[in-house]
Amino acid sequence: MNKINYYSKEEQEQLKKIVNSSTYKLAEDDKEFLKEYETRGVRLELDYLKAELTMKKFGIEHTIAIFGSARTLPQNIAKAKVDELMKNGINGVELKRATKALDNSYFYEDAKELGRIIGRSGKSEKDNRVMVMTGGGPGIMEAANRGAWEVGANSIGLNIKLPFEQHPNPYITPELCMLFHYFSIRKFHFFQRSKGMVVYPGGFGTMDEMFELLTLKQTGSMQEIPIVLVGKQWWKNFLNIEFLLEEGMISKKDLDIFKMVDSAKEAWEHILNWHEDSGNALFSKKESIGI
Repeated sequence: MNKINYYSKEEQEQLKKIVNSSTYKLAEDDKEFLKEYETRGVRLELDYLKAELTMKKFGIEHTIAIFGSARTLPQNIAKAKVDELMKNGINGVELKRATKALDNSYFYEDAKELGRIIGRSGKSEKDNRVMVMTGGGPGIMEAANRGAWEVGANSIGLNIKLPFEQHPNPYITPELCMLFHYFSIRKFHFFQRSKGMVVYPGGFGTMDEMFELLTLKQTGSMQEIPIVLVGKQWWKNFLNIEFLLEEGMISKKDLDIFKMVDSAKEAWEHILNWHEDSGNALFSKKESIGI
């Protein structure tokens, strides 16, 4: 006898309600339960653990985290925009902004070169011990991932779930493109394996990451690593660090927390030299260093 038919019609309806109730689901299958305020600790752990296990699987020991504006354009696209405006006789604010975007496209090309350099480092392009890591989006992030991709190297993209749409750039290694819910966990992964932080010009998001880096290093709350700001004049225009010193807001030794350079090659050389001077070189003399 079919067990469902053993019950009366009323009892069968009651049974349907029971098995369809959210309380009858396994906790891991109950999405609404996992979204509860009280399960936030579990979500934080899962946000961390998924990326952690992925990077362990790929044998990723060290990363070079690269930050910068999502709005920075490739040089050819920025130039095409300026040419189009000039051809159509459009000037004023629009042309001024397009011209500035063309000037700043240098940083896209330089971040791409840095991605190439890091991608070529180690024993081969498939050596995952030291890898490019970005926020996974467009602009500077795309450029760094693209550079690694162009030389056949793997690279990482740590995307974040935002109220507005953000797509990963197409140059990230697919198995290493990760999506986070929490900014704090994403930042933790940026810092956890990092052997160098390279910051290109950017906006609020870039500054948030950069100042957190400087604060953590100033307070000794993270491992000692080199922090490099690319674009000396841009950073001097934006960051009046001497003013902070004059006002007594920082100490003179805090000026040594970061180094300003003008190119990817300088940034990489500083990172390599910093680690060698610290007695813990990133690569042996037999290995390529990417330059």
